[in-house]
Amino acid sequence: MASAPKLGGGVVTLDDAAFAAKFNGPLVHETVRAELNALRQGTASTKTRGLVSGGSAKPWRQKGTGRARAGSTRSPLWKGGGTVFGPTPRRYTLKVNRKARRAALRSALSVHADRGSLAIFDAAAFETPSTKQAARLLADWGQPQPVLVLLDEREVEAALSFRNLSRARVLPVDDAGVADIVGAASLLVSEAALEQITARAIGAATQPQEEAA
Repeated sequence: MASAPKLGGGVVTLDDAAFAAKFNGPLVHETVRAELNALRQGTASTKTRGLVSGGSAKPWRQKGTGRARAGSTRSPLWKGGGTVFGPTPRRYTLKVNRKARRAALRSALSVHADRGSLAIFDAAAFETPSTKQAARLLADWGQPQPVLVLLDEREVEAALSFRNLSRARVLPVDDAGVADIVGAASLLVSEAALEQITARAIGAATQPQEEAA
């Protein structure tokens, strides 16, 4: 049975379906690559020799000048000429099926649970924003950094407490991807966020089957 410590005292039992899955490296790599590609704007653009201005007339006659042959000032050899094989606007998005994304999420969560770099905390303890309290909580935990802190979007005080720590990153649990979880050395999850991330990871398995008509 998978479990994680609760900071401040106690142990939280985790759902084995989400936190005790076998690690699937190729699937995690595919999902992380798709997530990182989705962040790319793909707006880099250059002009070829057909797009730059000028070049309608031959700069000088073909022979007799002592200079190299030239037919257009649009040549890539000329200053202001076109670019050869330069980047053009494109899309980098890759499609990953929903079941594959969930399986990759289970793999990432299970790695943290297996190596003991996952902990749960009560975000309600932060009645007011306190960076000192957040720093003390991480210091008492003693896990390597950087730390990814997953919170419910309503846990504003806790988010404000952790966001000023240099080696801590705060994300709403709905915005956390596999790349974020894999890239963190430690994972700190609030009790409310734990329920949501568990539901995301095993969502396909928990949906009831429709009755046949």
